[in-house]
Amino acid sequence: MDVRQNPKVRNGFTLIELLVVITVIAILTALLFPAFKGVQDQAKRTQARNDVTQIVTAVNAFYTEYGTYPLAAGTADVTVGGSGDANNALFTILRGLNATVNPRNIIFISPPDVKDPASPRSGIGRDGQYFDPWGKPYAVAIDGNYDGQINNPYGASGGAGSSPIRQGVIAWSLGKDGSLGLSGNFTGSDDVISWQ
Repeated sequence: MDVRQNPKVRNGFTLIELLVVITVIAILTALLFPAFKGVQDQAKRTQARNDVTQIVTAVNAFYTEYGTYPLAAGTADVTVGGSGDANNALFTILRGLNATVNPRNIIFISPPDVKDPASPRSGIGRDGQYFDPWGKPYAVAIDGNYDGQINNPYGASGGAGSSPIRQGVIAWSLGKDGSLGLSGNFTGSDDVISWQ
C-alpha cells in the first residue's frame, strides 16, 4: 500500500519524539554553558591585560613627554584606583582633558566610554574613572619619589614578584572577585597585573 494514498499516515514528529528532541537540546545547552562562561571570563582577562599594558604605556609616554609622572608630587609614591578608590584624576590628565598638568593636551590613552553608565564596565564612566571588565576601577601605582621602584601591592612573598618592583609605574585589575588576591596573595587569584 502506498503511503500517499492512506490519509491516516502522517509525516512529522510525534509528541514523544518532539519531547526527546527538546530534552536533548536542553542537555546540550546545559553542557555548553560552562564552556561559554569560561570563554567569556578568558576574554575579560585578556581585555584587562591589554588595558593595564596600555595604562603603563600611557603613563610612561607622559613621563617621556614632560619629564615627570602625572600626579607625582616628588615625595611619595602615588596609588590611585582599585577597590573603591577613584582613578579619574589620572585618566583626565592622560586623556588630554587637564591643561594644567598636560598643557599640550596630548592624548596618551583613549579608552572607550562605558556602554551602560548605570553599571560601568570596560571603559570610562560618567565620572571619568576607567573601569575594568568587571566594573571596578583600575589601580595604578606611580613612582612619585622618583627612586625607580614601587612597593608590590601583594608584598614580597605574595606570588607577584619581588618587592619593591623596579618600575616607574604599575597597573592592575582586581579581577572578577574585586579584591586584592586571595588573602593578599596573588597566586591563584583572578587579578590581572602589568608587571609579570
